Amino acid sequence: MRFSRNIFLLASLLIFSSTTLFSQGYRVKTIVIDAGHGGDKPGAAGSYSVEKNVALQVALKLGRKFEEDMPEVKILYTRKTDIDVAFFRRAAIANDAKADIFISIHCNSMPDNRVVVGYTKKGGKKIAKYGYVKNKTTRGTETFVAGSHRLNEQDAAIRENADIALEKDYKKNYDGYDPKDPETFIILSLFKNTYRDKSLKLARLIQNNYARDNQRVNRGVKEQGILILQRCGMPAVLTEIGFISNPTEEDYLNSASGQSEIVNSIFKAVKTYKRETEVN
Repeated sequence: MRFSRNIFLLASLLIFSSTTLFSQGYRVKTIVIDAGHGGDKPGAAGSYSVEKNVALQVALKLGRKFEEDMPEVKILYTRKTDIDVAFFRRAAIANDAKADIFISIHCNSMPDNRVVVGYTKKGGKKIAKYGYVKNKTTRGTETFVAGSHRLNEQDAAIRENADIALEKDYKKNYDGYDPKDPETFIILSLFKNTYRDKSLKLARLIQNNYARDNQRVNRGVKEQGILILQRCGMPAVLTEIGFISNPTEEDYLNSASGQSEIVNSIFKAVKTYKRETEVN
């Protein structure tokens, strides 16, 4: 099978390259910041804002923070305006630049709840009528790293990967990958993220800062089969900075103070990660 063969060969290459890299020394010199979604892919929606805009605002502010306070590190962006960048291209930007960290910024959202809104009778039987109400209570942050997902964790991975079906020639670009077929994740599980430990370390630092510094609800660090992370040949995280479906968090995500707190949490995490992982 061509797809599985390509994945196996790429995984083998990454294992070899990562072993060579860390034996020679690891230093954080280039960081790629990815603002999720964009263009005709708005992402999650709140009552008055959409994910693509919030993610871009935070990504640009995070980049400026690095440029001002950590000028020795080169900062690259997958997008700096409201444009659509294909998933495979986002990872390629980081891989081509031989980046040392990849950080993807996203907003979370909860689906509507299905509830009983009434009853009707048919053939002498009482039949429930259903409707949907907005889930506005779920809140908090969570950060993802690439990993072999478990069956009950497929939802987030499928949700993030679903955008590739909107891209032109996605079947060609992704070697036949079908974002609607959970069985493809079995193949993707063969693609081992050789930077798993460092990705987990960075993700935990980010989550700890959200909770400790900003008193955010900590929904934890999770390993998922998210395609953009699977394709990055470096420590990579996707951080969900809050639930845009929650009115209070939507206000926080759109506020200057909220965005500043998010940026500082991520920046401090990278600074600590850099200090604790670099080797001479």
